[in-house]
Amino acid sequence: MKIIDNYIAKTVIASILLVLTILVGLFTFFGFVDELDDIGKQHYGLWEAIQYVLLEIPRHVYELFPVSALIGSLWGLGTLADNSELTVMRAAGISILRIALSVLRVGIVLLMLSMLIGETLAPLSGQYAKSMRATAQSEHESQQMVFSSRYGFWARNDHDFINIRTIFPDGRFGIISLYQFDEQKRLTAITYANTASYQQGQWHLSQVERTQLGRQQATLELLNNTTWNAVLRPELVKIVVIPPDKLSSWGLYNYIKYLSQNGQRTAQYELALWTRLSYPLVSVAMLFLALPFVFGQLRSVTIGQRILGGSLLGIGFHMLNQTVGNIGLVYDLSPALSACLPPLLFLLTAIILMRKII
Repeated sequence: MKIIDNYIAKTVIASILLVLTILVGLFTFFGFVDELDDIGKQHYGLWEAIQYVLLEIPRHVYELFPVSALIGSLWGLGTLADNSELTVMRAAGISILRIALSVLRVGIVLLMLSMLIGETLAPLSGQYAKSMRATAQSEHESQQMVFSSRYGFWARNDHDFINIRTIFPDGRFGIISLYQFDEQKRLTAITYANTASYQQGQWHLSQVERTQLGRQQATLELLNNTTWNAVLRPELVKIVVIPPDKLSSWGLYNYIKYLSQNGQRTAQYELALWTRLSYPLVSVAMLFLALPFVFGQLRSVTIGQRILGGSLLGIGFHMLNQTVGNIGLVYDLSPALSACLPPLLFLLTAIILMRKII
């Protein structure tokens, strides 16, 4: 039995990896084509575009594995079916359930590798790619620097340093601390503002406390509104706001805590976290869905038809998943329900179809 299990595993692994390689290659190529329009913006050249698409490969591997598992399993088992090898296995007393368990064991091993990439390599490479791309396309990267920390977002504008604790959905910033230095790198003023907005090339600060630091004394000034003339644009600060798909599960959890503590909306990141947590469920559902396609019509369906059916099923799942997620965000539904409902429906469908052929 081990020989048969190993043979099935070898066939399915080869098919899944081949499909995954093709899909990742296609997405990488289309990503590079999209980047061609941005080549020439400031210091963003051909090499930077190539770096960017290569750094996005781990994310593609993670996101495309469930669909690759479905299509690859269909391809591998379909090949065994067309060669009558599955018929011989059935005639020898090997049940469909036993074959399903062999496929599932293979899928779990690949799933663990995919999750390892998605939780470690993909977030690091994705964040670096985003930062590198935005910095290369920035007009003032020689004078400005922006990065994120547990204490908010920090930016440098010439001799001034600014700390932003909150970024509101409407583009305003909240809880601003501005530190101004002179040419000798001596602190000359500290400004605190409750909110800040960027209008017509100027920063407009409200509810301001400004402390002027002289050699002998410090002067406190309270202002309802004031302006700050700086070339620092809000777009440069927003590049460090990391999209949910570029964070690991642990990173999403910590970022949700940070947003909650600062009174910001967390629904989008909660949905991303639950989507990641449901990832194994999605992959297992895709593996199980492959079996009814093969054993339901063992002789009358070609490999091409199976692959087409699996591709359409994968696209349908992606569309359903995106639709349910967006509906959940619009109507403020539970992120757990929005993320887990599509894979649960597909897993239930796979189980129902499996019971008909076992």
